[in-house]
Amino acid sequence: MAGREPRRAGGGLQQLVERFARLGVDPSVIGVPEHTATHRPQHDALELAAARIPVLFQDAEADHPEVLAWVEHVTQAARRGPEGMLGIAHARSLLLLGETGTGKTHQAYGAIRTLLGAGVRLRWRAVSSVSFHAMMRPRPGVDTEREMRALETTPLLLLDDLGAAKASEFTEEITYRLVDYRYQHRLPTLITSNITPGELAGFLGDRSASRLRQMCHKAILGGPDRRHAPLHH
Repeated sequence: MAGREPRRAGGGLQQLVERFARLGVDPSVIGVPEHTATHRPQHDALELAAARIPVLFQDAEADHPEVLAWVEHVTQAARRGPEGMLGIAHARSLLLLGETGTGKTHQAYGAIRTLLGAGVRLRWRAVSSVSFHAMMRPRPGVDTEREMRALETTPLLLLDDLGAAKASEFTEEITYRLVDYRYQHRLPTLITSNITPGELAGFLGDRSASRLRQMCHKAILGGPDRRHAPLHH
């Protein structure tokens, strides 16, 4: 993020490997090669993901303790497929809360990159809440139900800046549909928002807020607005 010193690629993954070691877990058992963080920080999966991650976050690394704990949880919940690769499975979600510019989106993309670097094969999508609500508005020639289904069922979803759209009956209903499906099917979801825990129900409605509280780990990010610093090119 702007104003931060550049960090060595793979740092989030290194912390994850060290965390497993403290727990007495062999990294190779969960698909994290012991040499990964020092010798091969950039995996093929990360290189492929870079084309889909916004330029600002292509080097993002997760370093918040609660975010790393969630990455560990999702990695341990992963299941091996027919080819022996770890794949995303049922797991809890993560709600990242904090003021504007505290690095929530940075941490979210860092979490995705750490999962990929840990050898967890992901099918994932990222969408801002404003774009999500725009996508769901009826328009000629567009099957919005198909688009909703794709977001509901993707194994890992990043829903960024929840609550940024003006609250309305439409946004509340559409948000509830998405949250409820992923809640019922225990599909891990990364959600960022400026909303405080006490404001969730007022912005999203009681039903969505209740499900988010039950389905999510929570990470509260603080500090100054990092966007006050200029971008480095």
